[in-house]
Amino acid sequence: MNEIRIGVIGSGFMGRTHVDAASKIESTIPVAVTSGRRAKKLAADYGIDHEPDVKALVQRDDIDAVVISTPHWLHYEEVMLAANAGKHVLVEKPMATSLEHCDQMITACKDHGLTLSVGYHQRFRESNYTTRNLIQAGEIGHIRCIQMSALFDITALRSDPGFGGNWDWWTNPLAMAHLMNSAPHNIDLLRWWLGSDLVNVSAQCGTYREDNPNENTTMALLKFDSDATSTYWSSSVLPSPGFPDEEFRFRIMGDSGIIDLNPYGQLNISRAGKMETVFEQPKVGHEEADSAFAMPRMQAYCDQIQGFVNSINGSPGGEGTAEDGRAGVEAVLAMLQSSRNQQTTTIKKDA
Repeated sequence: MNEIRIGVIGSGFMGRTHVDAASKIESTIPVAVTSGRRAKKLAADYGIDHEPDVKALVQRDDIDAVVISTPHWLHYEEVMLAANAGKHVLVEKPMATSLEHCDQMITACKDHGLTLSVGYHQRFRESNYTTRNLIQAGEIGHIRCIQMSALFDITALRSDPGFGGNWDWWTNPLAMAHLMNSAPHNIDLLRWWLGSDLVNVSAQCGTYREDNPNENTTMALLKFDSDATSTYWSSSVLPSPGFPDEEFRFRIMGDSGIIDLNPYGQLNISRAGKMETVFEQPKVGHEEADSAFAMPRMQAYCDQIQGFVNSINGSPGGEGTAEDGRAGVEAVLAMLQSSRNQQTTTIKKDA
């Protein structure tokens, strides 16, 4: 199999993450990077080319695929440019900021015979895919209830220049919400674990502890067509030091057992009245930029790039599909609408 030659759009923390992943695996080679004030240094650090703009990068004959890691509202235009230039695309979540744009992106890539994947790297964390295997094997019976939390204090990230430096995008109204940045991961994991789609959502959204036109805290109730119900508490402004092990947590109740999952810690399962630890995630190292480019954090991104390559070559990749990306955007928009309208938002009308 020939190497897939990769161009990266975006030069912040996630842009560097994808350049690093493409340089670490044998099936890809990073060729060029563009977009953002860090692009020239990123290119120099990895010995690749710097292009002045997205159009110049996607028009290169020595690039087969692009990875997009720019602010949310730019994804649509950049995917369309890449598709029209005949490049396969892996776009970071959220896929876009509207369903109309998601649909146009999907159509453009299909019309050109191109792979369009979405950056749901959490699928490649061993704790998460082990959880999926347990659920789908029926180890705790039919899933009834799930409690999710996604809680942290963004001021810690803002103080670390390695995590993107300039955070102007965070308060840009085009970014829409913290939910749009983080919730797609949670929604995707539940859909992937359960093999189920959302039916409706009820949510209360707010903005606290910062001057920001966008939502930063939400409590929501989600219903799936498998009859599972989930709560979701999300906030990027939880006062430090926060609640222990609640940065990313899932508690899952089935008919015959429970799973308590901290994807950055332990995966515990209770069957027949006995709780046991079946996996413990080695320290990911995502808390500080200085440690973020070592394994095991990078393993998930390397595996995701490999999955993208497999999909390009016609084999099952296991990464997020365009349809999975669209579902994440739809869920977030439904939560925001529910809060605005103070009523439940229906997603799947035929359920």
